Amino acid sequence: MQYRVTLIATLFALALCLYNYTGYDPHNLFFLMFSIPAWFVDLIADVHNVSVLLMYALTIVSYALIGYAADRLIATQRMKKGA
Repeated sequence: MQYRVTLIATLFALALCLYNYTGYDPHNLFFLMFSIPAWFVDLIADVHNVSVLLMYALTIVSYALIGYAADRLIATQRMKKGA
C-alpha cells in the first residue's frame, strides 16, 4: 500500500505549523482555520493558553491520521475493484 495521501497531508500540516511558527501568521488566522485540534481546544479553553508545541504536534498527528485513513480507504477500494 502506498501512503501518498498520508505524506501529502502530513507535509501540509508541517507547512501550516512552520508558517505559523515563523510569524507570517500574526493573528493565527490560518492556523486556527486549518488546525483541527485548535477547533476543539477553542471550544473548551482559550487557544492562547495552550502550549503552542502541543498544538503543533496534535495538528501534525491529526493530519497524518486523516491521511492514513484516506489511504486505507483507497487501498480497500482498489482491492475490491481488483477482486
